[in-house]
Amino acid sequence: MAYLDFISKIHLRTQRHYLERVIQHDKAVCAEVALQYGKDYWDGDRKYGYGGFRYDGRWRPVAEDLAAHYQLKPGDKILDVGCGKGFLLHDLTQVVPGIQVAGIDISRYAVENAKEEVRPCLQVGNAIDLPYESGSFDLVLSITTLHNLFNYDLRKALKEIERVGKAGKYIVVESYRNEREKANLLYWQLTCRSFYTPREWEWFFEESGYTGDYGFIFFE
Repeated sequence: MAYLDFISKIHLRTQRHYLERVIQHDKAVCAEVALQYGKDYWDGDRKYGYGGFRYDGRWRPVAEDLAAHYQLKPGDKILDVGCGKGFLLHDLTQVVPGIQVAGIDISRYAVENAKEEVRPCLQVGNAIDLPYESGSFDLVLSITTLHNLFNYDLRKALKEIERVGKAGKYIVVESYRNEREKANLLYWQLTCRSFYTPREWEWFFEESGYTGDYGFIFFE
Protein backbone atom coordinates (compact mmCIF):
# COMPACT_ATOMS: atom_id res chain seq x y z
CA MET A 1 0.00 0.00 0.00
CA ALA A 2 1.07 3.56 -0.64
CA TYR A 3 -0.36 6.96 0.22
CA LEU A 4 -1.02 8.93 -2.98
CA ASP A 5 -2.68 12.31 -3.30
CA PHE A 6 -4.45 12.80 -6.62
CA ILE A 7 -7.57 14.46 -5.23
CA SER A 8 -6.69 17.50 -3.09
CA LYS A 9 -6.38 19.73 -6.16
CA ILE A 10 -10.13 19.28 -6.66
CA HIS A 11 -11.13 19.23 -3.00
CA LEU A 12 -9.41 22.52 -2.20
CA ARG A 13 -11.17 24.32 -5.06
CA THR A 14 -14.50 24.15 -3.21
CA GLN A 15 -15.23 26.82 -0.60
CA ARG A 16 -17.06 25.46 2.45
CA HIS A 17 -18.79 27.33 5.27
CA TYR A 18 -18.80 24.67 7.95
CA LEU A 19 -20.82 26.42 10.65
CA GLU A 20 -23.52 27.55 8.24
CA ARG A 21 -24.42 23.94 7.52
CA VAL A 22 -25.31 23.29 11.18
CA ILE A 23 -26.64 26.74 12.13
CA GLN A 24 -28.86 27.67 9.19
CA HIS A 25 -30.53 24.30 8.62
CA ASP A 26 -31.75 21.26 10.52
CA LYS A 27 -28.70 19.11 9.87
CA ALA A 28 -30.45 15.87 10.85
CA VAL A 29 -33.27 16.44 8.37
CA CYS A 30 -30.80 17.37 5.62
CA ALA A 31 -28.81 14.20 6.29
CA GLU A 32 -31.95 12.06 6.07
CA VAL A 33 -32.66 13.54 2.64
CA ALA A 34 -29.04 13.17 1.51
CA LEU A 35 -28.95 9.50 2.48
CA GLN A 36 -31.58 8.76 -0.15
CA TYR A 37 -28.93 9.66 -2.78
CA GLY A 38 -31.64 11.02 -5.05
CA LYS A 39 -32.14 14.23 -6.99
CA ASP A 40 -31.96 16.42 -3.87
CA TYR A 41 -28.54 15.01 -2.98
CA TRP A 42 -27.02 15.49 -6.43
CA ASP A 43 -28.87 18.40 -7.98
CA GLY A 44 -30.99 19.97 -5.24
CA ASP A 45 -30.25 22.64 -2.67
CA ARG A 46 -26.68 22.74 -1.37
CA LYS A 47 -27.91 21.90 2.14
CA TYR A 48 -28.76 18.39 0.90
CA GLY A 49 -25.49 17.64 -0.86
CA TYR A 50 -23.67 18.82 -3.97
CA GLY A 51 -26.07 21.59 -4.93
CA GLY A 52 -25.79 20.66 -8.61
CA PHE A 53 -23.35 17.95 -9.69
CA ARG A 54 -22.56 18.96 -13.27
CA TYR A 55 -19.72 18.09 -15.57
CA ASP A 56 -17.14 20.88 -15.83
CA GLY A 57 -13.95 19.01 -16.69
CA ARG A 58 -12.42 19.32 -13.23
CA TRP A 59 -11.69 15.58 -13.07
CA ARG A 60 -9.40 15.71 -16.11
CA PRO A 61 -6.18 16.40 -14.08
CA VAL A 62 -7.05 13.52 -11.75
CA ALA A 63 -7.60 11.23 -14.73
CA GLU A 64 -4.24 12.28 -16.17
CA ASP A 65 -2.44 11.59 -12.89
CA LEU A 66 -4.10 8.20 -12.49
CA ALA A 67 -3.32 7.22 -16.07
CA ALA A 68 0.32 8.20 -15.69
CA HIS A 69 0.86 6.57 -12.30
CA TYR A 70 -0.86 3.29 -13.14
CA GLN A 71 0.46 3.30 -16.71
CA LEU A 72 -2.97 2.79 -18.22
CA LYS A 73 -3.09 1.73 -21.85
CA PRO A 74 -5.75 0.93 -24.45
CA GLY A 75 -7.58 -2.28 -23.59
CA ASP A 76 -7.16 -1.90 -19.82
CA LYS A 77 -10.33 -2.35 -17.77
CA ILE A 78 -11.18 0.25 -15.11
CA LEU A 79 -13.87 0.03 -12.42
CA ASP A 80 -15.13 2.96 -10.34
CA VAL A 81 -16.94 1.87 -7.16
CA GLY A 82 -19.21 4.75 -6.23
CA CYS A 83 -18.96 6.27 -9.69
CA GLY A 84 -21.71 8.87 -9.26
CA LYS A 85 -22.46 10.38 -12.67
CA GLY A 86 -19.34 8.87 -14.22
CA PHE A 87 -17.38 12.08 -14.72
CA LEU A 88 -14.01 10.59 -13.76
CA LEU A 89 -14.59 7.54 -15.95
CA HIS A 90 -15.48 9.79 -18.87
CA ASP A 91 -12.29 11.78 -18.47
CA LEU A 92 -10.24 8.60 -18.23
CA THR A 93 -11.61 7.52 -21.61
CA GLN A 94 -10.50 10.86 -23.02
CA VAL A 95 -7.01 10.63 -21.52
CA VAL A 96 -6.50 7.00 -22.58
CA PRO A 97 -8.61 6.25 -25.67
CA GLY A 98 -9.41 2.58 -25.95
CA ILE A 99 -9.68 1.73 -22.26
CA GLN A 100 -12.77 -0.12 -21.06
CA VAL A 101 -14.63 1.43 -18.14
CA ALA A 102 -17.31 0.25 -15.74
CA GLY A 103 -18.98 2.01 -12.84
CA ILE A 104 -21.31 1.05 -10.04
CA ASP A 105 -23.21 3.32 -7.67
CA ILE A 106 -25.97 2.89 -5.12
CA SER A 107 -27.79 5.92 -6.56
CA ARG A 108 -30.20 5.15 -9.38
CA TYR A 109 -30.61 8.87 -9.96
CA ALA A 110 -26.86 9.33 -10.50
CA VAL A 111 -26.64 6.44 -12.95
CA GLU A 112 -29.71 7.54 -14.91
CA ASN A 113 -28.34 11.09 -15.12
CA ALA A 114 -24.73 10.16 -15.77
CA LYS A 115 -22.47 11.55 -18.50
CA GLU A 116 -24.08 10.36 -21.69
CA GLU A 117 -20.89 8.92 -23.19
CA VAL A 118 -20.32 6.47 -20.30
CA ARG A 119 -23.88 5.93 -19.09
CA PRO A 120 -24.17 2.50 -20.80
CA CYS A 121 -21.12 1.37 -18.80
CA LEU A 122 -22.67 2.17 -15.41
CA GLN A 123 -25.06 0.22 -13.23
CA VAL A 124 -26.86 0.50 -9.92
CA GLY A 125 -25.39 -1.69 -7.22
CA ASN A 126 -23.71 -1.94 -3.84
CA ALA A 127 -20.01 -1.85 -3.00
CA ILE A 128 -20.35 -4.78 -0.61
CA ASP A 129 -21.39 -7.19 -3.37
CA LEU A 130 -19.73 -6.31 -6.67
CA PRO A 131 -21.26 -8.18 -9.63
CA TYR A 132 -17.95 -8.87 -11.36
CA GLU A 133 -15.64 -11.86 -11.73
CA SER A 134 -12.51 -12.02 -9.57
CA GLY A 135 -9.53 -10.29 -11.12
CA SER A 136 -11.65 -8.54 -13.75
CA PHE A 137 -10.05 -5.08 -13.65
CA ASP A 138 -6.61 -3.60 -14.18
CA LEU A 139 -7.49 -0.64 -11.95
CA VAL A 140 -10.25 -0.33 -9.34
CA LEU A 141 -11.10 3.13 -8.00
CA SER A 142 -13.31 4.26 -5.16
CA ILE A 143 -13.28 8.02 -4.62
CA THR A 144 -15.03 9.52 -1.55
CA THR A 145 -17.42 6.59 -1.18
CA LEU A 146 -16.33 4.01 1.38
CA HIS A 147 -16.56 6.33 4.40
CA ASN A 148 -20.33 6.22 3.80
CA LEU A 149 -20.42 2.60 4.99
CA PHE A 150 -20.69 1.25 8.52
CA ASN A 151 -17.53 -0.60 9.55
CA TYR A 152 -18.96 -4.09 8.99
CA ASP A 153 -19.95 -3.20 5.42
CA LEU A 154 -16.72 -1.28 4.91
CA ARG A 155 -14.78 -4.48 5.51
CA LYS A 156 -16.91 -6.30 2.93
CA ALA A 157 -16.42 -3.53 0.37
CA LEU A 158 -12.64 -3.52 0.82
CA LYS A 159 -12.55 -7.28 0.35
CA GLU A 160 -14.69 -6.97 -2.78
CA ILE A 161 -12.40 -4.31 -4.26
CA GLU A 162 -9.43 -6.52 -3.53
CA ARG A 163 -11.18 -9.47 -5.14
CA VAL A 164 -12.17 -7.88 -8.45
CA GLY A 165 -8.90 -6.00 -8.96
CA LYS A 166 -5.89 -7.77 -10.41
CA ALA A 167 -3.43 -4.88 -10.45
CA GLY A 168 -3.87 -1.28 -9.34
CA LYS A 169 -6.37 -0.18 -6.70
CA TYR A 170 -6.89 3.34 -5.37
CA ILE A 171 -9.26 4.47 -2.61
CA VAL A 172 -9.93 7.99 -1.30
CA VAL A 173 -11.82 8.51 1.97
CA GLU A 174 -12.52 11.41 4.31
CA SER A 175 -10.36 11.62 7.42
CA TYR A 176 -9.05 14.01 10.08
CA ARG A 177 -5.65 14.69 11.68
CA ASN A 178 -6.65 16.95 14.56
CA GLU A 179 -9.68 18.16 16.49
CA ARG A 180 -10.32 21.12 14.17
CA GLU A 181 -10.46 18.88 11.10
CA LYS A 182 -12.64 16.44 13.03
CA ALA A 183 -15.09 19.21 13.94
CA ASN A 184 -15.17 20.49 10.36
CA LEU A 185 -15.79 17.00 9.04
CA LEU A 186 -18.67 16.48 11.45
CA TYR A 187 -20.15 19.88 10.56
CA TRP A 188 -19.91 19.30 6.82
CA GLN A 189 -20.65 15.63 6.26
CA LEU A 190 -24.15 14.39 5.47
CA THR A 191 -23.67 10.71 4.69
CA CYS A 192 -20.54 9.52 6.57
CA ARG A 193 -20.74 6.40 8.72
CA SER A 194 -17.02 5.79 9.31
CA PHE A 195 -14.97 8.55 10.97
CA TYR A 196 -11.31 7.58 11.27
CA THR A 197 -7.88 9.15 11.54
CA PRO A 198 -5.32 8.19 8.85
CA ARG A 199 -3.70 5.68 11.19
CA GLU A 200 -7.06 4.04 11.91
CA TRP A 201 -7.87 3.87 8.19
CA GLU A 202 -4.52 2.25 7.49
CA TRP A 203 -5.16 -0.29 10.23
CA PHE A 204 -8.60 -1.03 8.75
CA PHE A 205 -7.13 -1.47 5.26
CA GLU A 206 -4.60 -3.99 6.54
CA GLU A 207 -7.14 -5.87 8.68
CA SER A 208 -9.43 -6.18 5.66
CA GLY A 209 -6.71 -7.53 3.40
CA TYR A 210 -6.68 -4.48 1.14
CA THR A 211 -3.33 -4.17 -0.65
CA GLY A 212 -3.96 -1.15 -2.91
CA ASP A 213 -3.11 2.52 -2.62
CA TYR A 214 -5.11 5.15 -0.79
CA GLY A 215 -5.58 8.88 -0.25
CA PHE A 216 -7.39 11.10 2.22
CA ILE A 217 -9.54 14.23 2.11
CA PHE A 218 -9.14 16.59 5.05
CA PHE A 219 -11.46 19.45 5.98
CA GLU A 220 -8.92 22.06 7.05
